Amino acid sequence: MITLTAFRWVPPFAQGLVRDLRVRWALEEAGIPYNEKLIGVKDQASPEYRTLQPFGQVPAIEDGDLKLFESGAIVLEIAERSDALLPADAQGRARARAWTLAALNTVEPPITHLGGLMIFHVNEPWAAPALPTAEQAVCKRLDELAKWLGERDYLEDRFTVGDLMMTTVLRILRNTSLVSDRPALQAYQSRCEARPAFRKALADQLRPFAEYEAARASARPAAG
Repeated sequence: MITLTAFRWVPPFAQGLVRDLRVRWALEEAGIPYNEKLIGVKDQASPEYRTLQPFGQVPAIEDGDLKLFESGAIVLEIAERSDALLPADAQGRARARAWTLAALNTVEPPITHLGGLMIFHVNEPWAAPALPTAEQAVCKRLDELAKWLGERDYLEDRFTVGDLMMTTVLRILRNTSLVSDRPALQAYQSRCEARPAFRKALADQLRPFAEYEAARASARPAAG
């Protein structure tokens, strides 16, 4: 059975965004059972974990002799095992892979750059002047994506791994109005997130965070 490595806890701003969500969602769509292995900061730096994930990030999976890291690579591996994520015809499969890579290589980089300026570097004096250009780059990609979608329900003629990946990328903008300002994108994201497999994957990612926070709260000494 697949073992998925994920974080035991992350700060609230990252909850629901950590990239193991992509893998969980793919596994749920494909109907593939898995176990989770939760790690913390110390685990990330351990020699044992670095043999699985050279950069100490999540997610990573172990499946028999297969050890794999990088969410895109893992999701594509899962997709190859199920027609729920890849069409049967060669052209459809190729297009679904293309959209997966477009989400990771074309749409996500400007979004993560903008997010870094707004969250991690917000107090740096150079961040504010850089924001307009960063937002403009994101808007360009979102406008292009919205134009492609038009009246389509999905990026192609059915839900595929490309939609899964694109939706998780759009979620990074959840604390902005950049997606909701574009009705086609808002409807598309809502449609994908309404899928039962997504809702199950999200709940499973959030569950250990809530359990960790509850355990910490109960361990604190009572006030007074």
